[in-house]
Amino acid sequence: MMEDVATDGSSSSGTDKARAGRRVRRVRMTGAERREQLLDIGRTLFADKGFEGTSVEEIAAKAGVSKPVVYEHFGGKEGLYAVVVDREMRQLLEGVTGALTAGHPRELLEQAAFALLDYIERYTDGFRILVRDSPVAQSTGTFASLISDIATQVEDILGMEFKNRGFDPKLAPLYAQALVGMVALTGQWWLDARRPKKAEVAAHLVNLAWHGLDGLEQKPRLIGHRKN
Repeated sequence: MMEDVATDGSSSSGTDKARAGRRVRRVRMTGAERREQLLDIGRTLFADKGFEGTSVEEIAAKAGVSKPVVYEHFGGKEGLYAVVVDREMRQLLEGVTGALTAGHPRELLEQAAFALLDYIERYTDGFRILVRDSPVAQSTGTFASLISDIATQVEDILGMEFKNRGFDPKLAPLYAQALVGMVALTGQWWLDARRPKKAEVAAHLVNLAWHGLDGLEQKPRLIGHRKN
């Protein structure tokens, strides 16, 4: 499948060389190239305007094509959005899980914190898309479900540590959700703040998480009047 994209080219009129005219030369773009172009444009617009604020007309106009071309490739705005979100979710999940290599448990916390902050720094548009609410979130996944997937990767590590320290390993999923959620919410704040620097943010996150884990009570108690 080949599609046209316009570029400039020069030619003489052939009849009056004093008048040099310019005409549009059509250059073929493959279907795969057009698809990637639409994904790049959609990603930028969704990050800037959100799902509701982005229209098929605008996507098509920026790509220099008609609306039917967008529908042909993705079936509409929802389909394009779903592919963009799926790519970003896989990018982030693979980055975090790939960063969790062997090492001291505290170093694993550092790796997880840096993986998320690295993604935010390098793929800012993608992160903005993931943390936005969308009416098609149920079909594409949500940021909460992504965080849950990442927390699942951390459960096994925490479970082993809990067992070694005499804690109930069945509580590892709860603590994994808490730790990953803390890093993710801090990342959302840092997305716009960008202060302090990334390494300092990671250090403070690990400081809170590590020393919090280090001082865990085997049977935590409540000190307020609420008991249930």
